[in-house]
Amino acid sequence: MSSSGVRGSSPVQTTQGTVLVVDDEPQIVRALRINLSARGYKVITAHDGSAALRAVAETKPDVVVLDLGLPDMDGNEVIAGLRGWTTVPIIVLSARGDSADKVGALDAGADDYVTKPFGMDELLARLRAAVRRSAVTGGEDGSAVVETDAFTIDLAAKKVLRDGAEVHLTKTEWGVLELLVRNRGRLVAQKQLLHEVWGPSYDTESHYLRVYLAQLRRKLEPEPSRPRHLLTEPGMGYRFEP
Repeated sequence: MSSSGVRGSSPVQTTQGTVLVVDDEPQIVRALRINLSARGYKVITAHDGSAALRAVAETKPDVVVLDLGLPDMDGNEVIAGLRGWTTVPIIVLSARGDSADKVGALDAGADDYVTKPFGMDELLARLRAAVRRSAVTGGEDGSAVVETDAFTIDLAAKKVLRDGAEVHLTKTEWGVLELLVRNRGRLVAQKQLLHEVWGPSYDTESHYLRVYLAQLRRKLEPEPSRPRHLLTEPGMGYRFEP
């Protein structure tokens, strides 16, 4: 086994597609680039979560190989961010071997989970399987950029623009908006919003939502008292309509 934790195998030249490798360990990135390139894959790399989100939006890879321990955000945040608009297969490649970590990543939207150190043959098999499943489902990706007549949301860059200028949102405001936009057109229950943005101990604190939706409407809606995009479904939850 090499010092990078990758067990090699003999290369076979084929044309397989584009793989985005997201990892901040140079040895792992180098080993994957060499091994995957030798097998016909085009390899793109990103060393943190923000770069990964931008790379998926700009290059539309066929598969994402993602480490969970990134310097700027947890890998599960990257998965959740991507799943708001793309069905690209995501294979987690992580030293975290606990079942809770695996369940968390899969629940966030990952397609598969491989624990470091790993064998290249195994990873290649997982890559091929993920691409096959994606081809069978035939799901079309949305766009990382969602436009309304009043403002534009870039899910990959985590930014909102209004009249050409960036709107400053707090981390919590962005969390609420992102969850609604990822589920655009669908009702998001109060409990789900509270659970995902604030945590499970806040499931009954519905007044938080009233406060933060009011703040978002003041910042984004042309007429905050008559919202057109951030809608309330009384007694149930909220809905984002582009």
